[in-house]
Amino acid sequence: MNHQQIPLYTSDGRSMGFRSVETAQRLIANGLVTAVYGRKGHLKALHSKRSDGSPSVEANAAAGTRYSFREHLDCGRVAWRLKRLGKGDELRPIFLAVVMDCLVP
Repeated sequence: MNHQQIPLYTSDGRSMGFRSVETAQRLIANGLVTAVYGRKGHLKALHSKRSDGSPSVEANAAAGTRYSFREHLDCGRVAWRLKRLGKGDELRPIFLAVVMDCLVP
């Protein structure tokens, strides 16, 4: 007998409690929720769909600013390289201010 409980969330992320595995499978089969699976294929959570029927969980995370990138070298190897955030010494005063704030007792 399996007593595992699966968390159920609204489309905006609020908790609606827990459901049994059997109830979760029935909700998934009827298309009422979006299932979230772990890396080994285990059911981790359920998210109810939005009022327009679209899934509440995005398939891909929104891409932000990348501060590092892969650089392909002439020899065929790939190396990681950090992206510059400023030209010359324009960020030095900001960096020094942050460091000095950290050193204040």
